[in-house]
Amino acid sequence: MRLLRDLERTAPKNAARSRASTAGANIGAGRVAMSGAASQAIIGFSDITALHQWRQSHGLVSIHGPVLTQLGRLGRPTSERLFSLLESGAPAAPLRGTATFVEGIAEGPLLGGNLSMFTRLLGTPFMPDLEGAILVFEDVGERPYRLDRMWTHLELAGVFRQIKGIALGSFTHCEERDASYNSVASYSSQDILRDLAVATGLPCATGFPIGHGDVNEPVPLGVRVRLDATTAQLTFLEAAVSEE
Repeated sequence: MRLLRDLERTAPKNAARSRASTAGANIGAGRVAMSGAASQAIIGFSDITALHQWRQSHGLVSIHGPVLTQLGRLGRPTSERLFSLLESGAPAAPLRGTATFVEGIAEGPLLGGNLSMFTRLLGTPFMPDLEGAILVFEDVGERPYRLDRMWTHLELAGVFRQIKGIALGSFTHCEERDASYNSVASYSSQDILRDLAVATGLPCATGFPIGHGDVNEPVPLGVRVRLDATTAQLTFLEAAVSEE
C-alpha cells in the first residue's frame, strides 16, 4: 500500500506528456530529483524516454511502462508485472515478440524507448554509452518515411556499429494515409522496419508488447538482457531493484 500511495503522489510527474514537451524539460525535472535518485522509481514511456536515457547515462535503472492513469484499462497482469518489478529482487519475467526480422542471440544492457525521442538525444551528453547495448524501440503516429529517416539518422551516427541487438515494440498508427489507393503508401511501417533491420545485420525481433498499443508491458531499462531474436524472446538477466 505504501508503494501505491507513493505512485499516486508522484503520478503527475510520471504521467506521459504530449509531444509538445521537450527532452530538456523532462531532463530538467529529473535533475531536481537527482539527490537520492538511485532509490526513486522513474516510470513512464513516450517523451519520458528522454528522462530514461539521462538516468541510464548515470548508470541507473528506470521502468519503461504505463503511467498510473493507464493501469486500470491495461489489465491486472500488467499492473502486477509493474509492482513485481518495483518490489521483487528477481529479474522480470521474459517477454515474447511476434516475429523475427534477423536471427541471432545477443546480450547487453537494455536501453531505448520511443524512437523519435531517442534520436533527438544523439550527440547530447544525456545519451548513455551504447556500446554492447540491446536497443528497444516503439513509436506512435510516425509514417513509414519518418521511421526510415529516423532509423537512417541512427545508422549515420554509428549507433548500429555499437549495439548488439534490436527489440521492436508496437508502432501504432504509423501507416500512410490511403494506403489501399497508393502503391507507394502500401509499403507498411513493418515493411520499412524489416528492411532497415535486415540491413544492420543485427539480431532483431518485433512485436514485443511495449509502447502505445493496447498492451504496454513494463520493462526495466539499464539492466542486462538476452535477446533471442530467432525465437523472438527477451529475457531479463538482472532485477530492476536491489535487494539491499
